[in-house]
Amino acid sequence: MPAVEVGRVCVKLAGREAGGKCVVVDVIDKNFVLVTGPVKVSGVRRRRVNVGHVEPLDVKVSIRKGDDDEVVVEALKKAGLLDDMREPVKPKL
Repeated sequence: MPAVEVGRVCVKLAGREAGGKCVVVDVIDKNFVLVTGPVKVSGVRRRRVNVGHVEPLDVKVSIRKGDDDEVVVEALKKAGLLDDMREPVKPKL
């Protein structure tokens, strides 16, 4: 099982959005992934992120590579994760 794959829910560990939950939308290469919160849900903007700056969770939603934010929101609703995505995770120090 690849840890970072399209649809995997992750927690951002670094940056101004640290502690925010996001969904992997695309795997760019072995070092970078494209993630989105979406910003209306968890406050995480769609951006390229270093793989070392995200921690994958054991939750996955069914989306396709490159789906837009509306499709991601619908997939989160279908999986029942919308309220869980709104709550930030306190980063470990």
